[in-house]
Amino acid sequence: MLIISINAGSSSLKWQLFQMPAKKVIAKGMIDRLGTEQAEFKVSYGQGQKFKQTEAILTKESAATLVLTRLKSLKIVEHLEAIKGVGHRVVSGGEVFDRSTVIDDHVLLQIENFSELAPLHNRTEAYFVRVFRDLLPQACQVAVFDNAFFAHLDPINYLYPIDKKYYDQYQVRKYGAHGTSHRYVTLRAAELLDKPVTETSLITLHLGSGASVSAIKSGQALDTSMGFTPLAGIMMGTRSGDIDPSIIPYIMEKEHLTDVREVIKALNNQSGLLGVSGLSNDKRDIDAAAAAGNQRAQLAQEMFNNRIVKYVGSYWALLGKTPDALIFTAGIGENDQGVRLAVGQALAHLGVKIDPQANDMRGQERLISTPDSQVKVYVIPTNEELMIAQDTYDLTAKE
Repeated sequence: MLIISINAGSSSLKWQLFQMPAKKVIAKGMIDRLGTEQAEFKVSYGQGQKFKQTEAILTKESAATLVLTRLKSLKIVEHLEAIKGVGHRVVSGGEVFDRSTVIDDHVLLQIENFSELAPLHNRTEAYFVRVFRDLLPQACQVAVFDNAFFAHLDPINYLYPIDKKYYDQYQVRKYGAHGTSHRYVTLRAAELLDKPVTETSLITLHLGSGASVSAIKSGQALDTSMGFTPLAGIMMGTRSGDIDPSIIPYIMEKEHLTDVREVIKALNNQSGLLGVSGLSNDKRDIDAAAAAGNQRAQLAQEMFNNRIVKYVGSYWALLGKTPDALIFTAGIGENDQGVRLAVGQALAHLGVKIDPQANDMRGQERLISTPDSQVKVYVIPTNEELMIAQDTYDLTAKE
């Protein structure tokens, strides 16, 4: 059965086509700079074959149509009717969805209604659901919710210390994000540790442009750094992470602002690495500038590492024991050896020892701790698309 996994962003569309249940990747690709005249369309397929083209891709409809058209023109699939399931990454399912779900009109409406909880994601993801439903009417459409992995946190960890009426009436609570990634690396880490996942305790670090840290106890999420929205937690590419909420009215008064959404937009889009460095939200740009002596870039590096270490330390204490492993994943976690080394060195007093030689690599699954480290440290490339495909296959097979 052919299943396509869709991971849609505001300016990008990532996808993978799987043969299930074999979990075989038939093709994968992405559209970057979607909405511009210079969009990049990339595909990898077959025996190392690649296709790349820069062209105008101005709408979500044209992006989705182009993916399916190229699947046929590159002879990756003969008939689009062979695609039986489309799995969509959806950031927030609120408290309603604690697992992946077949999408009908009611589910789609609820996804749109949860846009308040994931303002940069849910509306776009719902839009792509509608587009792919029209283009592939024979396929089962499935929502794989990023926050579902955190749906069963203990109230001690998901409630905020505010008047409980805000939870009772408006469901104000921690929802988390990146759950599909944290779930994948948890399952993979258990395999690498040769332990049942139900006996595995971890601290997982999904470090990319968006970033989050999770504590995993007995294979289940115990706590996570993102909160009511993905704005909370550690410092990110353009998001501030945790701040004192009193800063918001203070900035509004100083900047003569009347709409709180302007400040929230700044915290989401103009903060984090970008705000501190004044240069870029891309960690690679920050590192290059820091190496050249730019002090703001150096400060951004140090603050980023510092916020990670604070969360790891608190989750270490929350677990009540030394975790079986620390897991680095996502773009920065998989490719930035400097971040991994700095975090490891900051945790040396807890017995973490990084092997510099093993750590000298990018994007590979590898144990990077020394034999005498008191906790194993792994780099595990995430595979959200595989998790999406697996859930989509399981639900499609039941339809």
